[in-house]
Amino acid sequence: MLAITKPRLAGLYASPMVTSVASELAPRGVLRASINLGNPVLAQGTPAAPAGVTVDIAREIAARLGVPVEYACFDAARKSLAALLSGEADIGFLAIEPARAEQVAFTPPYALIEGVYAVPEDSPLATVADVDAPGVRVGVKEGSAYDLHLTRTLSRASIVRGADGTTVFAAQRLEAAAGIREPVTEFVASHPGLRLIDGAFMQIRQSVGVTRGKSAQSLACLTAILADLKASGFIASSLRRSGQRAVIPEG
Repeated sequence: MLAITKPRLAGLYASPMVTSVASELAPRGVLRASINLGNPVLAQGTPAAPAGVTVDIAREIAARLGVPVEYACFDAARKSLAALLSGEADIGFLAIEPARAEQVAFTPPYALIEGVYAVPEDSPLATVADVDAPGVRVGVKEGSAYDLHLTRTLSRASIVRGADGTTVFAAQRLEAAAGIREPVTEFVASHPGLRLIDGAFMQIRQSVGVTRGKSAQSLACLTAILADLKASGFIASSLRRSGQRAVIPEG
């Protein structure tokens, strides 16, 4: 649990609306945020001492709602999602994905990151489009945004799921590994004989999510807070402090 910081928009957020939103999003008097430590762009550290942009955003949301924050940390997006859906967490940090939309209501994205492929250096696969071919096996992290995206979009290649796309790629000698650009780039740099395919196969829109059934007022309040955090430079500054990069969308 972290101390409450002073709200940046006291005039807007010190209101009956925020009191109502706080009661709905933090009914136990504390905002419980589900954090995915498996995405190093968005979260780092340990479950006992998490850090990164999602941790900073959760702390700021809680501060503006006038409640303390607690973090429930996981090593994969599917586990973070499960915590939100089971009621173990009040808000989650998830990529916007149609496969999740029936159960989760999303704010507009606060950051955009890329999904990329790694392949052996001598692979005939030269472009993103080349990967979707018969006989090509793609390693993915089970339940990740790019797993859901590739499951929906690949028609000829096959998907092999594991604890991490690069791990299953290496263990089973697959034709390609899919993942987030930053960690996949590091993986390629530390494993001679591999290369990245130019370009990205998807843009991953990172968002704050709540379970369906929460009021439009609560989602609007979260959206307003995120819009201010983007416009003020809060999110960009948090990413820089953690040594990460991502595109900050407008709006």
